[in-house]
Amino acid sequence: MATFRQCRPRGLRTILVFLFALTIPFLLPAKSASAAWKEKSRIPVVRWDEARPGCTFSRSDDGRFYYGLQYEDLRITVAVDSQELEKVHRRHEPFFAVLLTLRYKGQATLDLVVEDISLEFVRHFQTIQPALDPNGFSQKVQNDADELDRETARELKKHPEQKEEREAYMRAFQKDVAELQEFLGKNSLRPTQLSANNSETSGWVLFSTQSKWISGWKKPEEFILRVPIAGKIFEFPFKLPPKPGEEMLRRRE
Repeated sequence: MATFRQCRPRGLRTILVFLFALTIPFLLPAKSASAAWKEKSRIPVVRWDEARPGCTFSRSDDGRFYYGLQYEDLRITVAVDSQELEKVHRRHEPFFAVLLTLRYKGQATLDLVVEDISLEFVRHFQTIQPALDPNGFSQKVQNDADELDRETARELKKHPEQKEEREAYMRAFQKDVAELQEFLGKNSLRPTQLSANNSETSGWVLFSTQSKWISGWKKPEEFILRVPIAGKIFEFPFKLPPKPGEEMLRRRE
């Protein structure tokens, strides 16, 4: 018969094995995250540079800067409003917007996944914001409007003398919400597959500016737009506001 002294080493080994097994779930995610980061860092990057062949820059009387990049059979054009920084703070739901156009002349197929597009706020701790989902953002805008409507109703019970002012504000707010939702529904860039039969897509991509790391615009602001497609990441660095002398007279609409 085995004595307690004889059995204790075997029990200790069992406990150590059990404890090691418990640590495995904590070790695996870190390893997987590291592997995923290394895998992502191996994706080839094609960066816009005005001095590089195939890259263009222009200004137009619609108040936008246009950055064009031609790579093999794919051309990507990014349009940024020169007054975008000012517009962000005037929106009830703050967001930064860029207009993206892709044209493809190849014979294969290219999948564009809009949710993979991102915008880096370089001078705000290099914060990276993913593209907003148009449908989800539209629903959030509606939810916020509904909540404001309920809050206004509660406030009017306490301060009926503010009825005219509050209702005027709500009408303006609801009008902005309706216009934004219509814009999102009609003009947002959508996931698509480019091919010989579907060679072009265009639309607006929005990025939230609501982050504890994004506050008070710098002068100038620096951004990097990243568009993953065709097994590569296309980078578009740009700055706002325009440098002195680069301001444009905007065409009246």
